[in-house]
Amino acid sequence: MDIPENQGSRFKVAKGREIHKKIRKTNPEYLRTKLGVIKKESDVYLDSDSGICGIVDEILFMADGCAVPLDYKYAEFKDRIFETYHFQLVFYGKLIKENYGVPVNDGYIVYTRSKNKLVRVDLKKKDFEKLNDTIEEIDVIIKNGKYPKPTKYKKRCIDCCYKNICES
Repeated sequence: MDIPENQGSRFKVAKGREIHKKIRKTNPEYLRTKLGVIKKESDVYLDSDSGICGIVDEILFMADGCAVPLDYKYAEFKDRIFETYHFQLVFYGKLIKENYGVPVNDGYIVYTRSKNKLVRVDLKKKDFEKLNDTIEEIDVIIKNGKYPKPTKYKKRCIDCCYKNICES
């Protein structure tokens, strides 16, 4: 709907960008060979015929012919994966599948505030189906020009880049 997100002014986004810059300079040729990585690409812009696009922090190409998204988070790991982090990996997984034509069965998150803890996340068929349903719902919102209903979880509003225009 051409509404600017203004994410750059958010502290966590700015800190995350700073960390990404540092990671790119530190040992850029490093491969996670213990995971079976044979090649990687960093900061890859991908788009899809379904209308989605994004920049994947890293795409890891595995010895078994699969690829996996790896995303760095300026966050601490607290023994669970937030649904938003999981769904972001599914989103990137769809982009990787469509652009590279390879299977994507899991992804990784690096929690930079937990000593770069690496956490593996399963990406299941039902996750990709849910993503496709969500893309269709967003498409309807855009075509109708009507905002979605606000979240019932008010804590989410604190760090939302759309809070100034939201109906809540």
